[in-house]
Amino acid sequence: MLAMALLIVPTTLVSRAPSMWAAVLIVGVAAAAHQAWSANVYTLASDMFPTSAVGSVVGIGAFAGAMGGVVFQRVTGRVLQANGSDYSPIFVVCGLAYVTAWAIIHLLAPRLEPAHLAIQRT
Repeated sequence: MLAMALLIVPTTLVSRAPSMWAAVLIVGVAAAAHQAWSANVYTLASDMFPTSAVGSVVGIGAFAGAMGGVVFQRVTGRVLQANGSDYSPIFVVCGLAYVTAWAIIHLLAPRLEPAHLAIQRT
């Protein structure tokens, strides 16, 4: 996951790319890295949580991701209105988001060990 996160970091430089094709190449590599990142993130829940909790964990994560998308779109619109439609800060945030997510994952679960939940059935 770290390798994929690092492949996305050059996205921060898209607005300074020397040509349109260089920007397309950077975004294309980042899109491919995003797919590899996603494939690994999808397995984290099933690798780290008991079968009985996977659905809930995935649901909570999906909700958080969707709400993050809503907030990011609103913030992006306001940033673009405030700075005259300069996408540079947006690309910087996008380029650093995966490294930040990787750091948070390792902060919350340093050894990526399975969680031991005390689930009581009623």
